[in-house]
Amino acid sequence: MIVRSFKDIEGTDRHVKSASGTWESKRIVLAKERVGFSLHETILYAGTETSMWYANHIEAVVCVEGEAELTDHETGRTHLITPGTMYLLDGHERHTLRVKEDFRCICVFNPPVTGREDHDVNGVYPLLTEPEEV
Repeated sequence: MIVRSFKDIEGTDRHVKSASGTWESKRIVLAKERVGFSLHETILYAGTETSMWYANHIEAVVCVEGEAELTDHETGRTHLITPGTMYLLDGHERHTLRVKEDFRCICVFNPPVTGREDHDVNGVYPLLTEPEEV
């Protein structure tokens, strides 16, 4: 059994801040736990815009605080995301999040991330893996 809090991981290598300066993520469950998914609390900052494309992952996002506009680049549709709203990127959709007020969300990734990922120039997380245990 693993028990940890987001507070426990503040300032550790599990507390990742993007190179773009638009978000930070506390990655409470990672690939090294070997449970088949990763779990994060992510905050995207008010007034920012982040374009993403999880070409290698499926992501589910639940907003718990704040407000953002989500644009699906595949369809052109825009959705207002507020607390209690979930979106699932089950088709590897390219998307942009325009943050109106600090946006705190809980995210689940499959396959799990290692904690070292940041978006590349295309908004993609590389598919990193943990070495097999011996």
